[in-house]
Amino acid sequence: MTVSLEQLRRCHVAVDLGAARTRVFVKGAGLVVDEPSVAAVNTRTGALIAVGALAEKMTGRTPDYIRVARPIAGGTVVDIEMAQRMLRLLLGEKLRRQLRRKPRLRAAACTPHDSDPLAERAAIETLVGLGARRVELVDTLIAAAVGCGLPVEQPTATMIMVCGAATTQVAVLSLGAIVTAERIPVGGNAIDHAVIQHLRHQHELMLPSQSVRPLQLALSGNGLNTHGPASTEIHGRDVATGLARSVRVDTAAVRNAIHTPLTSVLDGIGKVLRDCPPDLVADLADRGIMMVGGSALLPGLDQMLRDATGMPVHIADRPDVCAVLGLGAMLEGNIQPLVLDPLAEAG
Repeated sequence: MTVSLEQLRRCHVAVDLGAARTRVFVKGAGLVVDEPSVAAVNTRTGALIAVGALAEKMTGRTPDYIRVARPIAGGTVVDIEMAQRMLRLLLGEKLRRQLRRKPRLRAAACTPHDSDPLAERAAIETLVGLGARRVELVDTLIAAAVGCGLPVEQPTATMIMVCGAATTQVAVLSLGAIVTAERIPVGGNAIDHAVIQHLRHQHELMLPSQSVRPLQLALSGNGLNTHGPASTEIHGRDVATGLARSVRVDTAAVRNAIHTPLTSVLDGIGKVLRDCPPDLVADLADRGIMMVGGSALLPGLDQMLRDATGMPVHIADRPDVCAVLGLGAMLEGNIQPLVLDPLAEAG
C-alpha cells in the first residue's frame, strides 16, 4: 500500500473522482455524495447552472450558450477549476462548513493504477482547492478490494477487476500490495459506443447516448445471454429522414457488438495471470475474480469471463461504490494490518 493505514486514519474525507460518477465519504457520516461527474456551464457568464444528475439530463438538450462539461476523464481530473466548482456544489454549503471547522483538514483520494505524476497532481490540487491541507493517494484497486471485503492484508492471492467508465483495471493482490496489474483503456463508454455504432450501421438508427445504458439494463433479464429473448424493440431516430422510428433488433447481434471491445479486457486478464507467480495462480483457481465498478453490472459480462478463463467470477454486492467505501473503511480504522515482526518476538 502506497500510504500507511495510520496516515489514512487521520483523514477526515475520502473522494473517488470517477469518469462517470463522483463519490464523497465523510468520516462519521458515511457516503454523502454519489452523483454523475457532470457540470452545466453558462458560457456567456461563466456561471454553473447545474451539477450531477440534473446536469447529466441536460446532455444533448441544451441551447448554444450552455455547455455540459465533464471535468474528469478516465479517472483523471482534466479541468481542475471546473472539478473544484462541481465538488463545492455537490457537497453543499452545510457540509462544507462542517469540513472547514476541522483545524487541519486531511483528505484521501482514489487514483487509477499506474497513473502518471501529472494526473496525481491534478487530483491533489482539486482537493487542496476545497480546503484540504494534506491529500493521501490510494490505488483504486486496493481501495476497491477493501470495499468489497477481500482479505487484502492476508498472504493469499485475490484477483480484482475494476470495471470503470473509461478504463478497466485488473490486478492480483497479496499482503496488502499489488503483485501484478494491468490497466486497459476500455470501459463502459467503449461498450456503449459499440452498441450505438452497431445500431447505426446495421439498422440506420441513431440512439440517444443516454438511452444506451437503460437499454442494456432492460436486456439484462437474460436478454444478452444465450438463453434470453431472441429480439427486442428499440426506439430511436432514422439516420436518413431524422424521424422517430422503431426497429426489432436481434439480441445476439447486440451481444456480439458488446463483446468485440471486451477482447482487449480478456487479453489484459491473460497478461496479469501470465505475470503472476504460480503459487498465487493456484490460489486464484479457487477464489476466482471479483468484479467491481459500475460496468461490472453489464449483463452477460461475468458469464463471458467465466467462459474465457475457466475461473469463478463474482460480482460485489455494491460494485459501483466499492472503492469509496473501501477508502472509508480505512479512514474509520476498520482495517487491521497483518503484523510481520518476527525479530521483535525473538527478542
